[in-house]
Amino acid sequence: MDAVIAVQARISEIQSRFLHRPQTASTTWASAAAAAGLTGTGSATTATGPATASESAVVAEAQKYLGVPYLWGGTDPAKGLDCSGFTQLVYKNLGIDLPRTSSQQATSGQAVASLADARPGDLVFFDYSSGRAGIDHVGVYIGNGKMIAAPQAGEVVKVQDVGNPTVIRRVLPQQAATAATASGSALAGVPYADLFTRAGARYGVDASLLAAVASQESSFNASAVSPAGAQGLMQFMPATARGLGVNALDPTSAIDGAARYLSSLTQQFGSTDLALAAYNAGPGTVSRYGGIPPYSETQNYVRAVMTKAEAYR
Repeated sequence: MDAVIAVQARISEIQSRFLHRPQTASTTWASAAAAAGLTGTGSATTATGPATASESAVVAEAQKYLGVPYLWGGTDPAKGLDCSGFTQLVYKNLGIDLPRTSSQQATSGQAVASLADARPGDLVFFDYSSGRAGIDHVGVYIGNGKMIAAPQAGEVVKVQDVGNPTVIRRVLPQQAATAATASGSALAGVPYADLFTRAGARYGVDASLLAAVASQESSFNASAVSPAGAQGLMQFMPATARGLGVNALDPTSAIDGAARYLSSLTQQFGSTDLALAAYNAGPGTVSRYGGIPPYSETQNYVRAVMTKAEAYR
């Protein structure tokens, strides 16, 4: 969710520069873009030199253009961008050349099987035109079911729900794309290993523990629904999912939410065992009993998850 918060802040920054000024010749988009540092195509740099392509770098670069108006055929943010002009510019600034059009870009890099396998920085493509076959729109995936894209005339580069992409492509160099999971090599072969690793690192939760919870809860079935109504990979009850702002049936959102929830429970109760008990039986039950509740289901759950977590390490 950090990326989404950051991009919303960027929207506010650019809109405050552009929309809240008197509408004179000096307040055209070009002058607002200049004030926001978006003149020309530019290049992404850091304090030590040119930016390096990575998942986080792609998301950060895409954020820079939030609020830029859509312009058909646009490749210059000082004037406007279309969808493929936007994605081409983002990657060009990170040293990666993409073809000009969305249909051409849809053949770049490597195919990603599904949204469940997508990572921040992947390109998501869509076939929105009923009049002709083929790809006609592209955006940059930022995680949690969201993308940044230049939608259509009259709109601006903004954050949107991904929905159901027709094609997903990974154009980052292999070493950059795999860097996020390098520390999680013990989870090799485990479904959603990259998501467990990233979420664990974000919230200070052992990735092996997250994988063990998913195995115990749903056997890694992202569509699972229990007789009690718990949903998805991490088996969130609807009320819990709503409280956490989680889409229980989206693996990226569910794993992120579970890591955040387990981190909070661990801080609240002071141990992994009690956090797992609270995940299974509810925080109120653990508080009421002052420890793991005397329920065989919860006691067996804690033992099973801890055993699986050890096996994944």
